[in-house]
Amino acid sequence: MKRSFCLVLTSLVLGAQPLSDGPHFTTAGELLLPKDYRQWVFLSSGLGMTYGPAAQANPTDPLFDNVFVNPSSYRAFLETGHWPDHTMFILEVRRSTSKGSINNGGHYQSEVAAIEAAVKDEARFKEKWGYFGFGRGDKATPLPASSACNSCHRQNAAVENTFVQFYPELLEVAKRKGTLNQGFSESH
Repeated sequence: MKRSFCLVLTSLVLGAQPLSDGPHFTTAGELLLPKDYRQWVFLSSGLGMTYGPAAQANPTDPLFDNVFVNPSSYRAFLETGHWPDHTMFILEVRRSTSKGSINNGGHYQSEVAAIEAAVKDEARFKEKWGYFGFGRGDKATPLPASSACNSCHRQNAAVENTFVQFYPELLEVAKRKGTLNQGFSESH
């Protein structure tokens, strides 16, 4: 009787657990691009803030960046002001245009120029965070720990290795929870 009760209870608990919305890797260690990232929590969009290779765009049509984070990590951040292990951000870089339809002066987003990811995985990455560029595929290998991404995030991020300073709602959470990186200043 006890054994069948335990099996039923285990089945119910396991059946009720959703699949992880965090990062998924191939056996070769490549990060898989989540097909549903546009259904994740949208954190912010910037215009002309892109840096690195994707920044080589037409200055009259600056790039947009859209930032998404997996929902379970977002909920954890709201509670604690920290990003849990297996947090995943997607940076979707899109070209902009100003010519089309009824638009007479502003910019709007057009095709995808690049997709990048940041993943917190303390067991997988010595620096705790790994950075990826997907190019034209749906798999990516991590950039070296010595990459400019790691260095820039380590030096300039508001919370851990993340640019929470560009996500107004989360910046307020970090201030309330006291989790801003030591030495971080909103003025730099």
